[in-house]
Amino acid sequence: MIHSLFLINASGDIFLEKHWKSVVSRSVCDYFFEAQERASEAENVPPVIPTPHHYLLSVYRHKIFFVAVIQTEVPPLFVIEFLHRVVDTFQDYFGVCSEVMIKDNVVVVYEVLEEMLDNGFPLATESNILKELIKPPTILRTVVNTITGSTNVGDQLPTGQLSVVPWRRTGVKYTNNEAYFDVIEEIDAIIDKSGSTITAEIQGVIDACVKLTGMPDLTLSFMNPRLLDDVSFHPCVRFKRWESERILSFIPPDGNFRLLSYHVSAQ
Repeated sequence: MIHSLFLINASGDIFLEKHWKSVVSRSVCDYFFEAQERASEAENVPPVIPTPHHYLLSVYRHKIFFVAVIQTEVPPLFVIEFLHRVVDTFQDYFGVCSEVMIKDNVVVVYEVLEEMLDNGFPLATESNILKELIKPPTILRTVVNTITGSTNVGDQLPTGQLSVVPWRRTGVKYTNNEAYFDVIEEIDAIIDKSGSTITAEIQGVIDACVKLTGMPDLTLSFMNPRLLDDVSFHPCVRFKRWESERILSFIPPDGNFRLLSYHVSAQ
């Protein structure tokens, strides 16, 4: 599906490329550069750009364009969502997703991309699983790898990879079991001079940090869930129960993750 991935900075320089099938020439990005020149701002570059032989799908985050090259028609949102997963994974691995950080950890970047896609098809996109496959870089690990010539690639297949909940590894143990949920909302409103609200809407996310032993099954309910529109869930959420009861039921990943994002329109 995805043949190649190009990382382009705001200046139009390709500083990293990864090919899963046959090598695609960098010249295919000329169509992207033309669209970039026509756009008034970087965020206005069309996310889907057709070319004579390929389609270019891109996202712009942290002053970097992530451009995927595909040859056949596929649902664009599927590819765009994968690109966002790539950015989130880099941010989880390195703390920040920037051109400098990617260049400094280019070996780990290529190893992670190799595991995320299998022959161009998404395979492992959960950070918990990827961190068992590819160890996150640390100063000590970098020094040891340099001296011994070893790599960050794990020797064993992650225990959660073959289970029905691939986003959570098995055998998780904690002395103190705890779970934290942060509700983060941004409010856009127009208020007249008398203080009355003309229109208002809320964009919100719920970020979780779960450190629980074993295979916990959690339930989270809201006082008025009918207010939530355009809800986007983490794959761990049981969607059928949300549709029928408006209750979040899920087996969470281990560690930090985004449980859901939502929109609340003016009532």
